[in-house]
Amino acid sequence: MSTMNLSLMTDLYELTMMQGYFKSNAKEKVVFDVFYRKNPCDGGYAIAAGLEQAIDYIKNLKFSYEDVAYLKSLGIFDEDFLNYLRGFHFSGDIYAIPEGTVVFPREPLVKVIAPIMEAQLVETALLTIINHQSLIATKAARVVYSAQGDGIMEFGLRRAQGPDAGIYGARAAVIGGCVGTSNVLTGQLFQVPVMGTHAHSWIMSFPDEYTAFKTYAQLYPNACILLVDTYDTLRSGVPNAIRVFNEMKEAGIPLKNYGIRLDSGDLAYMSKKARKMLDDAGYPDATIAASSDLDEHLIYSLKNQGAAITSWGVGTNLITSKDCPAFGGVYKLAAIQNEAGEFVPKIKLSENTEKITNPGNKTIYRIYDKQTGKIRADLICLADETFDAEKDMIIFDPIETWKKTKIKGGTYSLRELLVPVFLKGECVYTSPSVMEIRDYCTKEKDTIWDETKRFYNPHQVYVDLSDKLFRIKAELLEQMSLEALS
Repeated sequence: MSTMNLSLMTDLYELTMMQGYFKSNAKEKVVFDVFYRKNPCDGGYAIAAGLEQAIDYIKNLKFSYEDVAYLKSLGIFDEDFLNYLRGFHFSGDIYAIPEGTVVFPREPLVKVIAPIMEAQLVETALLTIINHQSLIATKAARVVYSAQGDGIMEFGLRRAQGPDAGIYGARAAVIGGCVGTSNVLTGQLFQVPVMGTHAHSWIMSFPDEYTAFKTYAQLYPNACILLVDTYDTLRSGVPNAIRVFNEMKEAGIPLKNYGIRLDSGDLAYMSKKARKMLDDAGYPDATIAASSDLDEHLIYSLKNQGAAITSWGVGTNLITSKDCPAFGGVYKLAAIQNEAGEFVPKIKLSENTEKITNPGNKTIYRIYDKQTGKIRADLICLADETFDAEKDMIIFDPIETWKKTKIKGGTYSLRELLVPVFLKGECVYTSPSVMEIRDYCTKEKDTIWDETKRFYNPHQVYVDLSDKLFRIKAELLEQMSLEALS
């Protein structure tokens, strides 16, 4: 991404709309929101990710000579508009929820406030970046949860949908909680741990399994995880691994970060048998790692079966989020600034209630229970609204409005989630390192209840509207309904 000009990474209609705005001299500022409507994998939450790459995109957004020449060759853009593109730069404001934050449906993950042409152009790229990385970070968080404290290594590069998905997917997986990745370029770019063992081909390239293990142990005595299922796991692989460990001990080589990896067969049965063999041989601290098309559901099941596995390598199902391959984030117009400088709320109607947008220039407050530190609810409100945590707050479901909750003053705290990222075209936000974001994300996940983390029928966290925002939305809906009838 740092070496490629992404200005044309957009849908054609963004540019044709831009030219339409240009020709009609539309210069008013607008508000667009990036949000999603449903949690991935039918879960109870998602993890925001991708902001650092979104920042890079905005910083480097300009049209080169070659870009303009290509657009001219399409025969649909006029010379005056192309001249405008030659001097293009982003001049607006962007607010976003920091990476690693637990998020919920319908709340703005990113808010763009900019002249309408600029705001329209960045739609596709922002969605591409935020959707993909938030999806993989969320999937990783689920996989990590299923492992109940065991380490999860991401190693799906060869199954990712291309190099970028592999690189940035691995980054997102680490944010979601993975201890490291097999992807060396991701390790270099983002300073995250890289991990790995060896392939079956290593074993097969030697005259026998024992020689392959012994050679590997001589090369990597401090990272000696041996793949034991090439021929016969329990009759050959594990005994040969134990033989090599015995020889290392006799040679005075310290045994640390050592063990075996299983990549096939009944992982619960094999791991328990292998654990007994290792323990009986005097290696109770030897790691048993596992791979083989794992996902959160299989890991959860294996843990419940008593599998003696403490390290998990997860590839295809994580890097592709195989059971839920798209995040579903959208980019919707929420307000237009009038001549007086006020933002006039705009709303999108739909036959589907879930697709009716929340109007206006908004922000989000997270409501925490003071005693437990857990999330009580999120409150979407207008950007200029403030609240006093010492006063009682009544929140209600914006659709089933009779469902109300009273939160007593002094029992809760508030945190505004959206932070400024760009102001007047200048970046005012510094992204933490990926490992810092990972640590932050771990703390974030501790703020949600276990009932929200469960895989089946999770409790849905309330995302409510402030009284003021709810009234504006209701008035707009009533107004449009009357106009439709007239």
